[in-house]
Amino acid sequence: MYQVVRARLCALVCGAGTALRRRTVRQQALRQDAGMVTSEYAMGIVAAVAFAVVLYKVVTSGTVSAELQGIVKGALDARM
Repeated sequence: MYQVVRARLCALVCGAGTALRRRTVRQQALRQDAGMVTSEYAMGIVAAVAFAVVLYKVVTSGTVSAELQGIVKGALDARM
């Protein structure tokens, strides 16, 4: 009986220690990847600017500009 209780108690204590170590390692990994570094911010800004330039070129092109003007003109001429 004594050996069974001791074995279960040892397993419980060893298991708790393992779980605590895993939790600590997991927290350290999360802490290391908490945010972006300067180079990632720079790449994000470059991508946003490139997307804005492409969008500006599309919106100011002749066909899209004519369609947008037609939509606005139709909205302003609508009867209430």
